[in-house]
This record gives sequence, C-alpha cells and structure tokens, in this order.
Amino acid sequence: MPDRLDHRRKERAMRTRMCVLTAGVLLALTACSSGGSDAPADSTTGSGESGAATETTEIQMGVLPIVPSAALQLGIDEGIFADHGFDVSLETGQGGAALLPAVMSGQLQFAISNPLSIMLAQEQGLDIRMVTGYSHSNAEGDDVTSVWAKADSGIASPADLAGKTVAVNTLKTMGEISIKEIVSKAGGDPDSINFVELGFPDMPAALESGNIDAAWVPEPFQTIFKDSGANLVAYNYQETMPGVPTMSVITAGPLAESDPDMVQEFVAAVDEVTTFAEDNPDKVRATLTTFLDMDEELANKVLVEHFGAQMNEDSLQALSDLSVKYGLLKEPVDMATFMP
Repeated sequence: MPDRLDHRRKERAMRTRMCVLTAGVLLALTACSSGGSDAPADSTTGSGESGAATETTEIQMGVLPIVPSAALQLGIDEGIFADHGFDVSLETGQGGAALLPAVMSGQLQFAISNPLSIMLAQEQGLDIRMVTGYSHSNAEGDDVTSVWAKADSGIASPADLAGKTVAVNTLKTMGEISIKEIVSKAGGDPDSINFVELGFPDMPAALESGNIDAAWVPEPFQTIFKDSGANLVAYNYQETMPGVPTMSVITAGPLAESDPDMVQEFVAAVDEVTTFAEDNPDKVRATLTTFLDMDEELANKVLVEHFGAQMNEDSLQALSDLSVKYGLLKEPVDMATFMP
C-alpha cells in the first residue's frame, strides 16, 4: 500500500485524543452488566469539489500505552480507518480490564483487551464480544513479554521467583497466572509469590530501588531492562501458552446486535490495519516516537508483536485451563462460542 500524504498523517494525528480513563469508570461494571451501549455518532462532511456529502462514523476506541497499540495510531495516520468511513479517537487505560466497563457503558465503542479479561467478564455475565484478533506473542525465539530481575539479585530462573515480590501491571491477569505456572513447573511454590500491582513505566525504578524483586513487562520495557543489564528470567507466555494472543478487539453485545453492519465494517478496517502493521513493522516503530513519546533510538530497537485477525485457539485453551487451575475462572471457556 503506498504512503498517504504527510499532511493527512499530521492532521489525523492531531485529531487523536489520548485520554486516560479514570478509575471511577470501574464503578460502572456492576451497573452495566445488563445495560445497553450507546451507538456511535454519525457526522456528515463535505467531500470534493462537487460538495457531495460523505458520512463518517465517530468511534472512541480504548487502548493501552504499550507498543502494539501504535498500530491503531498508524491506521489513523495512514487513513485506513477514514477509507472505511470512521473517524477514530483513541483513549488509554491502565489495563484491559479497566476498559471493559467503558465499553459496556457506551463510553467506548471498541477496545483492545487481553483475552483473559474477556473470559473473566463473560463468566461474570457481561455481554462482551471478541470481534477479531489483534496482536500475538511469539511461540519461539525472543518473545514480546518477559520477566526481569536485577543482575546481582541471584534471580536467574523461574524457580528463583518463589517467595519473591513480583510486579505486574494488574493483578489476576495473564502475567500473574503464567508466572505462577512457570514457578510451579520449576518445582517452586506459586502461592509463595507476592504479586504487586504497578504501572509498567514505574517498574524499572522500582526494580532498581529494590522495592520489587522482579517485573513482568511488555515492550518497550523489556528492551529498557535488557539495555540496563538486568537478568532475563523467563518468557512466561512462551513457556506456558506459546503464541497466545496478547490483545483482541472487543465491543459490547448490545452494540453488536443493534448495528451489526457498522461493527462488521469496523472489523474489516481493523483487519486491514493489522495486516498493514504486520507488513510494515518499521512504520509501527516510527509511530512510537509520537504515540508513546518514545526516544527514536529505543523505538528502533523494540520487538514489535505480530499483528493479525487469526488467533491461536490452542494457546487460548491453555490460557483458559491455567485460569481454572489458579482460581480465576470457575469453568473452562467454550472455545466454540468464545472465538469470533
């Protein structure tokens, strides 16, 4: 696909809102378990010399402040969403679970979320729909998420994490249960690990100061740890559920039912974006300098996740099984109904 005009990139980047979702939105979780979702707004804009009107649909989409989210900004900058009739604004949250109530309440029409948060929400009775795949971990080689410890900590393998304080961005998610599993497989006691909730950007300083013993991070933070000389302890996803999707696209059931054509078209737009991002990882890296205000040198070094609509069902089944094993889910997920 050829590059779009640079003025379009600048114009649409400026129109992208990056608003932090407050913790107060979590209060909507119980209130919206059976509620509806507001429909997206339509707007009409002039187009071309003839003055013909073109209808665009405004979409608010929730993302996380991590590397794979940059693909969506790239899709905005390249005009891919606009070509499908969407004016997309991005809003950031701390974790996938924090975005779910905003989707259910209609504050967001779509979001990216990790698959475990989706499984948990559905088991709790929330009508959240996973509509397409987004980003994926690596089944072999260097992975996009990992556990790190200080070089002089004596923590060099999963067994060494037993009894230690380990930081994750949110509790009771994929990072926590996969770390428990690698410790268990190494012969350690997974229940002896003290998990603490900490934002990814705060983890390097916390590790350096000794407030935590280890940290579970995605990019760009694993590159930051690597450059600092920290110990790579494990690729926890790869050792427990290789190739598992890291993020998928979700919407609320009521919106999917009330406006299926719009949802289908938005899925087509996202799938085009992820295909473009998969084929152009250097463009994703270039977007990081503005999207995450990342240093260009760091952006050029980070490992970019794989993007695409297709998801590894075996890895999702492994995630479901681990979630039952460690008490996050009551029953295994039925993949026949869970998959888009």
